[in-house]
Amino acid sequence: MGLHLSQIDEADDLLTKDPLALLIGMVLDQQIPLERAFAAPHELTRRLGRPLDAEELAKYDPDVLGAIFSQVPALHRFPGSMAKRVQAMCQLIVDAYDGDAARVWTTAADGKELLKRVAALPGFGQQKAKIFVALLGKQLGVTPPGWQEASAPFGDEGTFRSIADITDVSTRDQVREYKKAMKAAAEG
Repeated sequence: MGLHLSQIDEADDLLTKDPLALLIGMVLDQQIPLERAFAAPHELTRRLGRPLDAEELAKYDPDVLGAIFSQVPALHRFPGSMAKRVQAMCQLIVDAYDGDAARVWTTAADGKELLKRVAALPGFGQQKAKIFVALLGKQLGVTPPGWQEASAPFGDEGTFRSIADITDVSTRDQVREYKKAMKAAAEG
């Protein structure tokens, strides 16, 4: 089973197979539609003309990378700041995980350590980190001991709270309805 976050087959295939692409999509998943955020790594790959590489992105000239993010259509509503955030995340992956994005989760001893590692990535707050841990567990089989507790409430089974629960268009719509209801209740 593959991810279905962008709703574009090629982009979702990249997210499923390339841990760095998935992390970049997650970083970009703010203040733009989730489909656009998770399609962006595929478009970035196309613009670069080669697969994503953390070491290469970390070393990129920041102005050039910003220009790549800014090409029409821009990869994000705030292409310059997001290019910097992606570059900072890639630098951390190079420094802490030898440039291998998957090592963020494949070498974590338990859910608590996994959550701490994800939360330390630039662009990941505590809630986004919990959602990402839930996504790893629910859809990619990354289930170190305690992953559900670490990702609570997003790791709960049978819910439609976040991208961790999106497996098709129908579940995407259910997640959107849940978020709309939560926003209305908060404003209420």
